[in-house]
Amino acid sequence: MRWTVVDSPIGPLSLAADEVGVCGMRFGAVPGVEFAPPSGSLTAATEQLAAYFAGTLTDFDLPLSVRRGSEFERAVWRRMSTIPYGQTETYGEVAAVVGDPGAARAVGVACNRNPIAIIVPCHRIVGAGGKLVGFGGGLPAKRFLLELEAGVAWQREWAT
Repeated sequence: MRWTVVDSPIGPLSLAADEVGVCGMRFGAVPGVEFAPPSGSLTAATEQLAAYFAGTLTDFDLPLSVRRGSEFERAVWRRMSTIPYGQTETYGEVAAVVGDPGAARAVGVACNRNPIAIIVPCHRIVGAGGKLVGFGGGLPAKRFLLELEAGVAWQREWAT
């Protein structure tokens, strides 16, 4: 596994890739990891993240390598990948879509275990009534990401 660090408006992001694709993203530097300049899928990931934060990329197109997670967690991660840019769903809505309407808390746990934050957009899942709750990068980062996406989506909709 190769690691690199990317600067972003919400602080440094540590990215990991294996021979298949991007397999991890963490907020901040990961202790005990040797970082290297990006190459291969890490180069593509750093370029796409820069475009995302610049507001010019709304859909990531990267090879991903997800080798862990329960079936439920993987279902939640697949669902969160389909939530459109600039939109949100509640933990309860996601639970219902993946087939377990009473599992809103389990959706929260799956979000917390999401190995590839931002690229697999767990920040688009919010509490009941749109309340900002839980995020590995902290609520200010979640708010920043949601405001970035809402602003870009609004500009694109009204620019025509």
